[in-house]
Amino acid sequence: MKLHWLLIFLVILFIDHTTFAKSDTTATTRKPITILFVGNSLTYTNDMPQILAFIMKRFDKPVKMISLCKPNYALEDHWNDGEVQRMIKKKKIKYVIIQQGPSSQTYGKQSLITYGEKFQKICKKVGATLGFYMVWPARVYYRTFDGVVANYTNAAKRNGALLFPVGVVWRAYQKRDLPASLYGFDNFHPSSTGSFLAALTIFHALYPAQDLTQMKLKHYRPWITDQASFETMIELVVKN
Repeated sequence: MKLHWLLIFLVILFIDHTTFAKSDTTATTRKPITILFVGNSLTYTNDMPQILAFIMKRFDKPVKMISLCKPNYALEDHWNDGEVQRMIKKKKIKYVIIQQGPSSQTYGKQSLITYGEKFQKICKKVGATLGFYMVWPARVYYRTFDGVVANYTNAAKRNGALLFPVGVVWRAYQKRDLPASLYGFDNFHPSSTGSFLAALTIFHALYPAQDLTQMKLKHYRPWITDQASFETMIELVVKN
C-alpha cells in the first residue's frame, strides 16, 4: 500500500516538474521581433524607435530595432542607395516602417506610391509587413496638412500596407490647448513629446488590443511631463 502511494506521489511530482519546466522554457526562449525603420530626421530625432522599444518593453513585447534613417532622405534616396534592400533580404524582419517628408504635393504623393510599391514587393518576398509612418508638416506649411494625411493614407491603401496615422493624431492633439508642445525648436522636427506621440501611435497600431489607459506617466517622464497632455495623447491615439 505504501508503495502504491509512493508511486502516485512520484508521478504527481514528475508532472508538476515538467509543467513548470516547460513554462520556464517558453518564457526564457521567447524571441524578439525585429522592426526596421527607413526614413530621415523625423524618425531619428530623439531616437523615436528606441522610445517605441521602451513602450513595447513595458508591455512585455520584446523587440529589436534597426534604424536606417539619414538626413533629408526620401524613399527614392534609400532605394537608390541599395542598402535597405540588402538589409531586408538578410535580416529576419517582421515590420518595415517607411517614412519620408510631409509629401503633401504631387511629387511627394507619387514618390510614396511608386517607392512604396517597390518596398512592398521586396517585403512580400521575405514575409515582412510594410507600414507607412505618416508624418506632419512644418508649422509654416500647416495649411498643407490635408495633403499629408491624404497622400500617406492613399499610398498605404494602394500598396496594401499598414498605416501608422501619426499625422492624424498630431493634428488632433494640436487642436487642444495643452502644456506639452509636439514641435521642436525649428517648428518642424518633433520635440521629445512629439516623438513619444509618434511611438505611442505606432505601438497602438501594432498592438490595438493593449490597454493604453493602464499606462502610468511616471514611466514616461523623459518624454512627457504633465498628466493632462499624457492622458489626452492616450485618448487621441485610441480614438484615431
